[in-house]
Amino acid sequence: MLITVTRSGGFAGVEKARELDTRGLRDAERWEELAHRAVAPRPDGFHYRITVDDEAIDLQDPYLSEDQRTLIQALMEGAA
Repeated sequence: MLITVTRSGGFAGVEKARELDTRGLRDAERWEELAHRAVAPRPDGFHYRITVDDEAIDLQDPYLSEDQRTLIQALMEGAA
């Protein structure tokens, strides 16, 4: 299994990616189970996409910052 993690953003806007090929690793099963759990959708959580002009971000509940949660709640409740 090939596992890839890509990080972008931050102040410098630098993208960094790391890959792990689990073939032949003694602890391959542990890595593969972790990877499957990490990408599994949360059936009880909402998914959001916030778009500001041409910039978009995909989010999933419960992993929202306070600002993201506030914006989502205000717009979804029609407070605008």
